[in-house]
Amino acid sequence: MTVYYSGMLALNLDVEVTRADVVESTHRVHAAVIGADEVLVGAARDARLLTMWRSCAKFFQVMPFVAGGGLESLGWTHEELALACASHGGEPEHVAIAQRMLASLGLEEGDLACGPHEPLAARGVKLWRESGQPLTRLHNNCSGKHAAMLARARTAGWATRGYEQPDHPVQRSCLGEVSSWTGVPLDDMPIGVDGCGVAVMGLPLERMALAYARFGRAVHAGEEVPARIAAAVRRHPHLLGGTDRFDTVLLQETGGAVIAKVGAEGVHSVAVPAAGLGLAIKVEDGAIRAQHVAVLSALQQLGVLPVELPPRLSDFAHRPVKNTRGERVGELRASAAIRPVAR
Repeated sequence: MTVYYSGMLALNLDVEVTRADVVESTHRVHAAVIGADEVLVGAARDARLLTMWRSCAKFFQVMPFVAGGGLESLGWTHEELALACASHGGEPEHVAIAQRMLASLGLEEGDLACGPHEPLAARGVKLWRESGQPLTRLHNNCSGKHAAMLARARTAGWATRGYEQPDHPVQRSCLGEVSSWTGVPLDDMPIGVDGCGVAVMGLPLERMALAYARFGRAVHAGEEVPARIAAAVRRHPHLLGGTDRFDTVLLQETGGAVIAKVGAEGVHSVAVPAAGLGLAIKVEDGAIRAQHVAVLSALQQLGVLPVELPPRLSDFAHRPVKNTRGERVGELRASAAIRPVAR
């Protein structure tokens, strides 16, 4: 049942964790939905909640590089652009392209400011362990973004050293782009350090959703830079996330109609270009296990996705809870009720 509150769709995106027939835990989820006319058309809990945008900002962080002709000057393709937007799974394909990006700049892994971590895709972990090779910074899910930031510095004639620092021209240009798309002045934007070491910005959820609504409309209208970014991830969805990674599967299962970007600590942003919709969610406790369930529930309540999801998406919407013997003892699921949002 669809419930509206004062003309606005009231979303209930809380995620329940059950054991037998008992709700054992609940993840509270906040969200904002911006429509084609740039007004709030849906919300869950606090649509103005301030939180860090994390990797959801990557589409916008790469825009100055694309607009400045960086792709052409380096001979980069859709593959490099897709990886620059990615929170990739550290699979061999991802690592190889990141390495290729650096080589084209005359740089190497040690020039990346991000640190190494285990691949985020199960296939990536398996293949890395079987290789017997050490983890490198190329396995970092943000290595493509960092390589593109180094490329931005190199093609603009700026020093590559310190490119991750908030006062470096690379980061200032990224922050300026985010400010432009969200409408939040830089002076009103809390700046922190992201997990990968670059500047990260704090924004209200409704401004995140606004940026994605604007991005989607720009893609649908064929505006050059947004359209090139969308074309890259649509052509190479595996590079955006990886094998069985949520953003990749959502792109594939919707034929590119829904473009989503994961962020750490329970943040996710989504654009639906044909509808001009932008969605931003925040799982209050930062639990990634609730994040994908909430995004799918929001898209279903908005009518973007059907009630009966295709199998690959359904697997994300209904996660089994298993014990140490591998037995299914409960489920991770969206809360059934839709409640009004207090404004």
